[in-house]
Amino acid sequence: MRLIVTSRRALAGSGEVPEIMREVWQAQALAQAIGSRLAVSGPPELRGEALGLTELAGRGCGVLDAPSLGVGDLRAARLTDLGDARQTLLDLGCLLGEVGIALVGIACAADDEGTYWQCMEAIDAADESRDRVLEMLRRLAVREEEMVERDRAAG
Repeated sequence: MRLIVTSRRALAGSGEVPEIMREVWQAQALAQAIGSRLAVSGPPELRGEALGLTELAGRGCGVLDAPSLGVGDLRAARLTDLGDARQTLLDLGCLLGEVGIALVGIACAADDEGTYWQCMEAIDAADESRDRVLEMLRRLAVREEEMVERDRAAG
């Protein structure tokens, strides 16, 4: 969750287009890493959607020019533990929404078609990634509801 908060702050503090695009790329790479981690070690009901998130976020990185980052600057590489999956997904959903908003701003002001279409593809990837996050949150809510029902039936 700390990496997501750091990414949200960095994106909000970005000024120029190259800096914003670097933070968008970082956010997509972090979403990809979180999806991968959930696919491997998350709750079983999330694994399929988590794989989808990994693919979509990877596509989001792929449509953007990869930033020049120094060793240790890639936030996604610092991901060690997800902690509470629900809270992580809530925070990631917010980050992906902010990514979309930032990209819309860049696309609206783009002077060249290449930047515009790069932003459109990245917006699509961020939006689809966010949809996967929302679906995983829905599945977690269903799981929690089922657990409460089982406890009531047993108790």
